Amino acid sequence: MKICLVGSSGGHLTHLHMLKRFWGNKDRFWVTFPKEDAEYLLDGERTYSCYFPTNRNIKNLIRNTFLAFKILVREKPDLIISSGAAVAVPFFYVGKILGIKTIYIEVFDRIDKPTLTGKLVYPITDLFIVQWKEMKKIYPKAKYLGSIF
Repeated sequence: MKICLVGSSGGHLTHLHMLKRFWGNKDRFWVTFPKEDAEYLLDGERTYSCYFPTNRNIKNLIRNTFLAFKILVREKPDLIISSGAAVAVPFFYVGKILGIKTIYIEVFDRIDKPTLTGKLVYPITDLFIVQWKEMKKIYPKAKYLGSIF
């Protein structure tokens, strides 16, 4: 199995990194911001840099959509996993077009309100995971698996 792990640097990337027991023995690559914390955390990992800022930035959304096509066609992953933020959106939609399975994990700090990224990818995600039972009211088709922490 080949996995694409896509997420903003900072907390989103940390979230994904905490899933190492799952992805640690699989062929994988990362898509994130070229920032110091990402470079440190992903030292030795195969990474691709995406464009930022992403929040409500239409120019970078378009650039990241083209980047998603380029990377996903080249790498041909079986699965895309993300916990956000906005860089997940083009990768999930392009992934859907290319027939790639997706898993989205809504962030831990959202207990009763959805993130913008969560709202945008929920309709097309193969598996949507929440970390709080309360979030099932917002995302009825989500799977509650508890905290990653």
